[in-house]
Amino acid sequence: MVSERGLEVLRAIVEDFVQTNEPVGSKSIVDRHAFGVSAATIRNDMALLEDEELIAAPHTSSGRVPTDKGYRVFVDHLAQVRPLSTAQRTAISAFLADPADLDDLMVRTVRVLTRLTGQVALAQYPSFARAHVTHIELVALAPSRLLVVLVTDAGGVSQRIVPLPVELDESEIGVLRATLTSLITGRSVRRGAEQVAAAGESLSDPRIGAAQAALLRAVAEELAEFRQERLVMAGAATLARREHDFRGSIHPLLEAIEEQVTLLRLMSEMRVDEHGLAASIGTENAAFGLGEASIVASDYITHSGTARVGVMGPTRMDYPSNLAAARAVARYLSQLLEEDETGR
Repeated sequence: MVSERGLEVLRAIVEDFVQTNEPVGSKSIVDRHAFGVSAATIRNDMALLEDEELIAAPHTSSGRVPTDKGYRVFVDHLAQVRPLSTAQRTAISAFLADPADLDDLMVRTVRVLTRLTGQVALAQYPSFARAHVTHIELVALAPSRLLVVLVTDAGGVSQRIVPLPVELDESEIGVLRATLTSLITGRSVRRGAEQVAAAGESLSDPRIGAAQAALLRAVAEELAEFRQERLVMAGAATLARREHDFRGSIHPLLEAIEEQVTLLRLMSEMRVDEHGLAASIGTENAAFGLGEASIVASDYITHSGTARVGVMGPTRMDYPSNLAAARAVARYLSQLLEEDETGR
């Protein structure tokens, strides 16, 4: 079992290694930290930490570096999430202010987070599966082309141009608008999709039946898009700049960024603490092919539950600062979404 001083020595090793990227020796710990004991005593503490597999020697150097297990103990027991500076909080508030729409807000979120942390920023979109459709509009672009607009109470907006097999006048478009409104408006995205599927064969007017069928197919596809999980990211270039921090190749991380599915699963499965913060470190991500990386995240509150925003980078990262940045951005995001909801 590691003593209290041993845990503090672990804290010193993690903090110094993150700052210098050099193995940490007992002499540097004595010089940089006020333990009030000799270097020999610190060496004994380090030996116990090594026995617990919390630190390791990267080569014949007398210095030690944290292991993934050591980072986990640091995050769980030693890391104090640092409050952001006034300048950082002001920057977040200014950067996220007055977004054009939800897509703009999510893009701004990851951009400001990667600027704060220097890591790849990740943000889950709010889930629209339980959102309700508040409005559907059909706009004639031409006699045989309609713009279909869907809006949900969670801020989701879909726009799609649908070519029609026949030309319609305004009164016929009005009939279609009324039919679709009765099918999905006021219903959840999930229930609306069921209603559209069930209405596929109940075409009331032979004149516009083919047009209605085309619209139903388009609306069904858009509702399905609302139900899919989505992830927005920024800062992939930071991986190349920090490639030396990875023991192996960064290609699995680049593939995960491109495909998104792996990152969505990992983000969704991370366990949060009582503060809504989560960290998944190094080998804990091996099942996802991301054993070289760490992810820290914070929950934010949406109309339909919670989603997550966080950063991904090498295991040698500043966990307290990155957790603080994720938490601060998540709080601003929750506040903006709540204001948007109460303002509707």
